[in-house]
Amino acid sequence: MKRTEEVYREILYQAEKGNNILTQKAVSDKLGLSLSNVYNALEPLRRMNAISVKKMCFHIVNSKKILYHWASIRNLKKDIAYSTRHEKSVIEIEKSMPDSVIFTAYTGYKLRFKDAPADYSEVYVYCDDIEEIKKRFPESKNVPNIFILKKDKNIDKYGKIATNASIFVDLWNLPEWYAKDFLKSMEQKWSIGTQ
Repeated sequence: MKRTEEVYREILYQAEKGNNILTQKAVSDKLGLSLSNVYNALEPLRRMNAISVKKMCFHIVNSKKILYHWASIRNLKKDIAYSTRHEKSVIEIEKSMPDSVIFTAYTGYKLRFKDAPADYSEVYVYCDDIEEIKKRFPESKNVPNIFILKKDKNIDKYGKIATNASIFVDLWNLPEWYAKDFLKSMEQKWSIGTQ
């Protein structure tokens, strides 16, 4: 995940908590980024009027614009560190994951919203411990159903399930036909929008 995307995730996380007024310094400090990186990440959001920049802070004007912008620039395939196939059920695969993983996409949605709008057969997680994953899920030449995404430096700050925005953006970028069912359901259950 690009550092710019970490900024978008943090802004959307704060918006979801009702914090619609932020400072570049606070975002910079929380993510360990330079102010210039934060400033550059905010530039497209300024242009599309998703945020309004004031003298000492910026206001989130339209979270949905930020979310869709992030979804359109996200390159999920680039973040895949390991993929394999395991013939157990999805539930068994999810239960067999090490504690260090952060669930996203279909599993993240299911854990967050306590339902699944469609059956799914792929598990996507963020994890750094590839060796542990390989012990549990050895390499296979068959069509993968387990995808391990590289963790960024800050993802652990948000808990064992990816943020709602991360889940949405990851679903947006998945090739499986039922991803659209999850997205549609998520748009109905998660109230992100103009502030």
